[in-house]
Amino acid sequence: MNHRPPGADKPSLLTIIGSALAAAFGVQSERKRLRDFQHGSPTTFVLVGIAMTVMLVLAIYLVVRVVLSAAGAS
Repeated sequence: MNHRPPGADKPSLLTIIGSALAAAFGVQSERKRLRDFQHGSPTTFVLVGIAMTVMLVLAIYLVVRVVLSAAGAS
């Protein structure tokens, strides 16, 4: 028999981040997508997606600031 404790299939935070990155790039496998929808919490995926979006915007902002600073603009 295959007895698993409750929550054993629940994806870890690192797995959720990896899935969100794969989905953002469009390379998520069908097997992992099904795992995420069956065992993952939609709220967690939404929060990770929002956090990733904020980090992307901040990274772009910082790159633009560095480039403008290097170009002599204030």
